[in-house]
Amino acid sequence: MIKATDFSFVTKRINRELKEATNRVIDSNWYILGKEVENFESEFANYLGVKYCIGVGNGLEALHIILRAYGIGEGDEVIIPSNTYIATALAVSYTGATPVMVEPDEQTYNINPDLIEEKITKKTKVIMPVHLYGQACDVDPINEVAKKYNLKVIEDAAQAHGSTYKGRKCGTLGDAAGFSFYPTKNLGALGDAGAVATNDKELAEKVRVLSNYGSEKHYYNKYMGFNSRLDEMQAAILRVKLRHLDEFNKERKTIAQIYLKGLQDTNLILPYVPEWAEPVWHQFVIRNKKRDELQEYLKSKGIGTLIHYPLPIHLQEAYKHLGYKKGDFPIAEKTANEVLSLPIWVGLEKEKIVLVCRMIKSFKY
Repeated sequence: MIKATDFSFVTKRINRELKEATNRVIDSNWYILGKEVENFESEFANYLGVKYCIGVGNGLEALHIILRAYGIGEGDEVIIPSNTYIATALAVSYTGATPVMVEPDEQTYNINPDLIEEKITKKTKVIMPVHLYGQACDVDPINEVAKKYNLKVIEDAAQAHGSTYKGRKCGTLGDAAGFSFYPTKNLGALGDAGAVATNDKELAEKVRVLSNYGSEKHYYNKYMGFNSRLDEMQAAILRVKLRHLDEFNKERKTIAQIYLKGLQDTNLILPYVPEWAEPVWHQFVIRNKKRDELQEYLKSKGIGTLIHYPLPIHLQEAYKHLGYKKGDFPIAEKTANEVLSLPIWVGLEKEKIVLVCRMIKSFKY
């Protein structure tokens, strides 16, 4: 069996370091807002090349708290891609604002910068691009539009740890960024965790306060805040994994190159990488109109796959109140019906990747 995703190899490879880190936290008898969190925030900020990093409970809360810190609320609109995980939209909805969706570029699956301006109204306050599957959006034109209309740009970098755009790391390309450290991410904790990255001092200070019950001083609350804190144990684990992130991303790139070469003579639509992007291959996503049949065929051969994502946000029951119907976002709908994520994880052996390619080629399209 070849699993669709498997992070056990990472855990085994750095097991001794992880145990040393967790034992250090246990021995410290300090589990919330301590030295591990402080050190991870500093180390991750240095890795990205930003001034400030604030650990929070998860990636969704990172985005939500950034929006709150910028004062986004009821009556406001936030532009997001129509092709993304629902967390992007939920972060907006939690503030009382309205997510306004824009179709993706059909080659990269990321938000199409050329379609953003037509969706801007007097209510628009933020553009929130997503670096989907670990590949950067085309951010420069997004920033140009944002500057023209005095909008904030908040990156959803939940899948893009170490990914670059024109040599700059994702998470440094806008006003602020939200990261997820869910266990399956390229930089994954052993539970839920997230972070906010920014060069905006005022925002960083407010995010830190909002994430800790709105409290600057113990038992004194400046805002109606939230309980969303990166804990010491996860921070210690992330510090270990951060030291290996570039090494692990390089391994993912090697796997992707084997797939790209092995699947070039098929009827599949393979991932497209613009010359200005250096992806970290959080997912390796192919497309085919017979996606469901292909997935079942691969399953019968002992090969696991995943679909990211099978139903666009505008067709989810949770967002039926927005009044969208089938056909309103045809590219997102087409993508949802055709995408399939192949196994790509640190420790996946070459012979298994080659086997996946061979099985895909044996499928009757």
